[in-house]
Amino acid sequence: MHKSLFLFITFLTACTAEENPLQLVALPDSTPKNVIFILSDDHRFDFMGFTGKVPWLETPNLDRLAREGAYFPNAYVTTALCSPSRASILTGLYSHSHTVIDNAAPDPGNLTYFPQYLQSAGYQTGFFGKWHMGALSDAPQPGFDHWESFRDQGVYYSPTLNINGEQVSYDETTYISDLLTEHAINWLDTRDEEQPFFMYLSHKAVHARFEPAERHQGQYDEQEIIYPPSYEVPLYGTPPQPSSGADGEPLRGREYYGENRTPDWVKQQRESWHGVDYMYHGSIDFEEFFYRYTETLMGVDESVGTVLDYLDANDMAQDTLVIYMGDNGFSFGEHGLIDKRHFYEESAKVPLLMRWPERLRGGAPIGALVQNIDIAPTILEAAGLQMPAHMQGMSITPLLNRQDTAWRDRIFYEYYWEMDYPQTPTMFGVRTDRYKYIRYHGIWDTNEFYDLQNDPNETQNLIDSPEHQQRIEGFANDVYQWLESTGGMNIPLKNVVRPKQGDHRNQGIL
Repeated sequence: MHKSLFLFITFLTACTAEENPLQLVALPDSTPKNVIFILSDDHRFDFMGFTGKVPWLETPNLDRLAREGAYFPNAYVTTALCSPSRASILTGLYSHSHTVIDNAAPDPGNLTYFPQYLQSAGYQTGFFGKWHMGALSDAPQPGFDHWESFRDQGVYYSPTLNINGEQVSYDETTYISDLLTEHAINWLDTRDEEQPFFMYLSHKAVHARFEPAERHQGQYDEQEIIYPPSYEVPLYGTPPQPSSGADGEPLRGREYYGENRTPDWVKQQRESWHGVDYMYHGSIDFEEFFYRYTETLMGVDESVGTVLDYLDANDMAQDTLVIYMGDNGFSFGEHGLIDKRHFYEESAKVPLLMRWPERLRGGAPIGALVQNIDIAPTILEAAGLQMPAHMQGMSITPLLNRQDTAWRDRIFYEYYWEMDYPQTPTMFGVRTDRYKYIRYHGIWDTNEFYDLQNDPNETQNLIDSPEHQQRIEGFANDVYQWLESTGGMNIPLKNVVRPKQGDHRNQGIL
């Protein structure tokens, strides 16, 4: 970027908030960098080749992104659901603060998206793909100079895009992941090279129902399905009885307080729309579900590779921050569940990869607890801007040198009951590097507490374990202190009349 333009942008940031509330203070000795943010849908944190979770899954471009940059193995969303997570990414706020608490709740009208700050600082901004935040509209949203999106969840084949306000339809051979990538690259190729840019590539994939590109269909059909250790949990029947140890004393702690403390809602959900025994009302089987997901993911991986190759070929990689993230995770049989929403690891943890050669050398994973509310502050700092005081996230950039730095030691989680999917209750939770506490609201059920160091699969609920009672009480207080300090003590109800989503439920697209 030309020095004169940078000086002009720096001058603009000296304006007061009264003159332009979107103008942020420029950070000293900073130069705005190009930023590309790639968001996938329902991509769980460990379904990438380099993690080894699924031995036969190939994601060479995501692997490359992790190798040339960094993988964050402890990245979480604050709410594991499309619209709330996307709102948190764009605003840097918890769900109870931005109040887009489910896929039907509208934008309250008082939110500022971080690309609006980038625009005011002289950035070109482009959005490509799934918006799905608080409404079914595909209309252009604030903060973007160039806009391409679709209504609601969209479709995998024969999509219709709203391109800067004009509806453009494509034929049945057009695959959405390929189309969005092609248009994003075209935008990069035709942008004004005198300005820094921010590009948001937001894939539909890998949202259910999964449809891979034709070139990937059936590629994994002969591979062995991976069933998680907790696939048969909870088992029905007589709950376990107290046992005695070798010395004749009753077992306590993890030896006794185990699967018999599984919450009732989890047992019941096993036979529901989001359970392995009645998946989408019995309309699909687990193995097909698994295969189509992994094959659909291949198109996303190829998209990432196309973007990286473009940056490399045009000598843009060095000072361009590339972030890849999932909007929430996805369960494949853990606890007998599919889908997301809950606070189990597979649901709330997401893939987060970053490449920024100027600031970040490839190497070991960065294990700090990070969240989707950290994306906005991170991108603003890369743009040379001081994040606004109201944001609740933190910039990740201090972590990039892989040295000890002051950082949070716990993350918080919230999910609010939905009328269309009532099988999952309202819940709040906290997780540290070792423990997780989940507290349910509005139902008569057991809460949950896990020692993730000794029980990474979360199968032994220690909520009644005597040796953990003081710790559990402390975590419960942490949850309420977090809610009180961030204005979250009232559930943000919305005046939205929602009939049964008959068509959507039958298609499994919510």
